[in-house]
Amino acid sequence: MKTTTIKHFLLAGSVCCVANATFTACQSDDRYTLEQIQHMAGTGNTGSAGHTSGDSIDIDSIAGNSDTIHIVWKGTTATVADYSNERVSIAVSGADVTVTSTDTAAVVYRLSGSSADGQLLIYSQHKLELILDNLSLTNTDGPAINNQCGKSLFVTCPAGTVSTLTDGTTYADAYLGTELIDQKATLFSEGQILFRGDGTLNVNANAKNAIASDDYIVMSSGAGITVNATTAATGSNGLKMNDGMFVYGGTLNINVAADGAKGIKCDSTFTMTAGTVSVTTTGASVIETDATTGLRDTSSCAGIKVDRQLTLSGGTLTLNSTGEGGKGINAEQDIVMTGGTLTAICTGEKDISNPKAVKTDTYIYLSGGSFTAQSTNGRATDCATADRYPTIDTTAGQPTTLTTTKHSVVVSW
Repeated sequence: MKTTTIKHFLLAGSVCCVANATFTACQSDDRYTLEQIQHMAGTGNTGSAGHTSGDSIDIDSIAGNSDTIHIVWKGTTATVADYSNERVSIAVSGADVTVTSTDTAAVVYRLSGSSADGQLLIYSQHKLELILDNLSLTNTDGPAINNQCGKSLFVTCPAGTVSTLTDGTTYADAYLGTELIDQKATLFSEGQILFRGDGTLNVNANAKNAIASDDYIVMSSGAGITVNATTAATGSNGLKMNDGMFVYGGTLNINVAADGAKGIKCDSTFTMTAGTVSVTTTGASVIETDATTGLRDTSSCAGIKVDRQLTLSGGTLTLNSTGEGGKGINAEQDIVMTGGTLTAICTGEKDISNPKAVKTDTYIYLSGGSFTAQSTNGRATDCATADRYPTIDTTAGQPTTLTTTKHSVVVSW
């Protein structure tokens, strides 16, 4: 039987009241321009223009926050070290930990230990940082970490550490009072997720996405962090985000086995300037029928599915798809490459869907870097030009390699 321990109840009259289920996950989401995101990630403009008033993100102030709360899992239990923040309450039931914070300053949580049946559920009024210190956390019936705050979530993996998060094969409904709580991934956040540090994070998904944000996801620059996201055939996508993916450094390895799933499913833009991203999909295409209209739609796997523009100016992006009809990149708007290395290889069969290495509904513009697209049983590239090949910009000079055939397109400078 699980026992419950609550540390540091919130003061009477605070904006949070868990007992009456009136707590709101947080105030309005952080919203930033591209330049401000670059500043937060440690790239681009590093001057004062990179900050916004109010709830702007200052990485240094979060990293140096002296109010660090330590949570340690040990098998079927979890313990919380004494802390003095009266605006943070932590409820522990067995190995299930619920954090409720109304602090108007960033709070840092250091997570360590191991549990085969535990979780961390967070409600916060402000941005926060999770330091994963050799944490091994599995939740058998839901997300391992579920951040219900729409503010920024910094996930830091210190050098020399290896942490692992795993979800269950099915998710049980979770409620705050009568409100159904979102549970979309092994590591889920209502707000932005910014990965940093020099350690390793393994995220295993058995039922849904490995990592998901209802906002954007950032791989910070200057970081040696390695994030390995693996999704089983019973799961969904590797990474899923609503408002953009920004890769400024680090290493991201994604393996997705589910049919029709995406390595990275981005409802906005994808931007990469440095680092390494490797995506492998092995699932087949699926046919979905609308229960109301009866219309059928085919969904195939893709290394990256992006609803807006994909921009690559540096780093190494490698995409491999072996499943039927699989895509390397499937974009709805322009693909723009000015530098870096892009390799997309598709070896899947053509049955109910056409395998294509790099596909967009508009145009592919190449002006630098190394671009390789190959599809054994379909087109290497497919865009809005008459010949479906990329548009080559020679302003910076002629490419040293230029090969364009139906099944193979190689362009490099």
